[in-house]
Amino acid sequence: MPTVPIPAPPSTAPSSTVPAAGPVALPVPESGSRRRLAGAGAMVGSGLSNQTGAAIGSLAFPVLGPTGVVAVRQYVAALVLLAVGRPRLRSFTRRQWGPVLLLALVFGTMNLSLYTAIDRIGLGLAVTLEFLGPLTIALAAARRRVDACCALIAAAGAVTLMRPQPTTDYLGMGLGLLAAVCWASYILLNRTVGRRIPGAQGAAAAATVSAVLFLPVGVVLVLRHPPTVQCVGYAVAAGVLSSAVPYLADLFTLRHVPAAAFGLFMSVNPVLAALVGRFGLGQDLGLVDWSAIAAVVCANALSILVPRR
Repeated sequence: MPTVPIPAPPSTAPSSTVPAAGPVALPVPESGSRRRLAGAGAMVGSGLSNQTGAAIGSLAFPVLGPTGVVAVRQYVAALVLLAVGRPRLRSFTRRQWGPVLLLALVFGTMNLSLYTAIDRIGLGLAVTLEFLGPLTIALAAARRRVDACCALIAAAGAVTLMRPQPTTDYLGMGLGLLAAVCWASYILLNRTVGRRIPGAQGAAAAATVSAVLFLPVGVVLVLRHPPTVQCVGYAVAAGVLSSAVPYLADLFTLRHVPAAAFGLFMSVNPVLAALVGRFGLGQDLGLVDWSAIAAVVCANALSILVPRR
């Protein structure tokens, strides 16, 4: 699941080998292995925080449902981005508001479809299917034979995950794929927003609009099913761990780790999600499912690691 990115400035050409919706990569200072080690630690912390937040948020599903948890997460994301981006909303033109509003809709739909998929098919499978979105963006922009092979490997993994079984939840699978489409759209829209609005103002504005759209959801939930303090705490923790912490960690990481290494680590998120789901939520996966997840991860890793000629 993606964190909230800072869109790349107009002069930044997005790398086709980094399927991540993270902050724009900055030059890595030449200060030795210590900073790179710190950056690697931040990447590990970011990934674990993201998936742990989703797992904790799922504990509130019985009371708040995926929609309620996503609503709280949107509120937290908006607060974080408003504090960092400080958008001047009154100065936005119609040309700037267009992609911002689309980004807000995609942002909300992406998280809602993902969390609903997690509720139905589990954390590991849902995040793996969602990851097909940025992977598709990366491979579609490439023109190498190895990337075609990677696309076939990823497709084989996806088909294996969605193979017919007596207990297959096709709606959950479909929601995971919808989250993938939304993440791909999220990346493309962020590029447009980054070209039209400086800094993090566009992302902050989109997060704020998305949070406003979810306000009626929060009101209805409170009136119909007053949540417990514990459930609200789970939802807030999900917002902090899956939005605020990864966002700040990624800002630090991309100052100390090359963009390719960042993209490579992002591909490990489906594995982290499966592990958190297994040990945190007791969601067991079979050998075939683990093999399919490994295929999707290896497809991304191979695309990044094979040098361009």
